[in-house]
Amino acid sequence: MDFLTNPFIVALLFLYRAFGESLFVAIVVFTIITRAVTFPLTQQQLKSSKKMQELAPALKELKERYKGDREKQAQAQMVLYRQYGINPLAGCLPLVIQMPILFGLYGAIYSALGNTPLQFVDLHQRLLIPNLSQMLPLKTSFAWLNLGQPDPLFILPVLVVATTWLQMKLTMPPPPDPKDPSAAMTRNMTTIMPLMIGLFSISFASGLSIYWVVGNVLGIVQYALMGRIDFRTMRGKANAPTQSISIKDLDLKEVDAMPSRAKPTGANRPAPATASAPAKSAPVVTSTKRKLSESRSVQQRKSPKR
Repeated sequence: MDFLTNPFIVALLFLYRAFGESLFVAIVVFTIITRAVTFPLTQQQLKSSKKMQELAPALKELKERYKGDREKQAQAQMVLYRQYGINPLAGCLPLVIQMPILFGLYGAIYSALGNTPLQFVDLHQRLLIPNLSQMLPLKTSFAWLNLGQPDPLFILPVLVVATTWLQMKLTMPPPPDPKDPSAAMTRNMTTIMPLMIGLFSISFASGLSIYWVVGNVLGIVQYALMGRIDFRTMRGKANAPTQSISIKDLDLKEVDAMPSRAKPTGANRPAPATASAPAKSAPVVTSTKRKLSESRSVQQRKSPKR
């Protein structure tokens, strides 16, 4: 991952020198720039997630209509996506593109904040421009913090938990059906994820926690500017209903004409054998025994007497 991390280290050190050798300001500006660069990807991801949310009721109707026939369900979903011009993988692509950037950012900040001799040597070797080595070691002090060490007062971990929870609460789209199992999973994720990240940030360098807090705040601002935030969720009120799509306008003739491969259920399932069923074979068994007995008697008559 050095090919991703090293360019970000150089960019961070340029900002460090440009802002009077303040590593705190460099990290904040660094976070703002990266958020601005990835904003189009974030916007595309939000649009795709909103479209998929609008499709949720229609997908549920299709599953009920072709219950038990997965092939017809898949074909009907493709008809739905094609008619409304939706690519179900479009929401994943921006996230896939952003992942290498996030890994590079994390590695750059982690390497730049190294405070041991071994980390210092590693940072020196990562510099693509020799002149930047003159700034080493970096000045990591800010307020009560050493940006290369965890926060001794645990203020930053609390801010990490609060901002992460707030961002997830305001920006995560509500499930179309509150009784759906995914709704409970979403609620649990909104609670568990911030706590997990907060626990990790207790041992993180303070600079990484600052990057996380600033990124969360900028994310909330971005969502607000795009009109994606419903502040009524903070007061325990339901979200505004989203526009839903119905299957009434879909042309499903080809899907209906496909041979059904649904598994038999209910009345269509063949009746199991009952306890009285073997009784029907009793006459057959009796008849067979009778024939065998007659055959033996005939053979005994034909056999010569000794």
